[in-house]
Amino acid sequence: MLALTKNTGPKDSGIYVLYHKGKLVYVGKASKDTTKSKRTLRARLSEHVGKIKGRTNISIDDMKCRYLTFKSDWWVFAAELAMITLLEPEWNASGFGSKAPGIGRPGTARISRWDDLFPKQ
Repeated sequence: MLALTKNTGPKDSGIYVLYHKGKLVYVGKASKDTTKSKRTLRARLSEHVGKIKGRTNISIDDMKCRYLTFKSDWWVFAAELAMITLLEPEWNASGFGSKAPGIGRPGTARISRWDDLFPKQ
């Protein structure tokens, strides 16, 4: 496992898993060729670093990651779906991966479970 830090990971497409205190908590993907954002694994993992820093009840030092690259983005989508379905990571349904920060999806006043557990400082 690797420490979750800015610039961790390659500038490629793939899937990744995040661990909090040794427990697998999140599965995600980065697909640079099939999404408007063109995010790479490095960019996506760096976004997560930014989201975790400045929160209470969590430290970036407690986070680790792993990733796997694919030449075909089709495999990225299939692998992420398979991993989420098989492992049911706690943070995948919590609002953690949402690219809209703060109080949940735009247009709602709902606070995500992740933001409730780890509020901004």
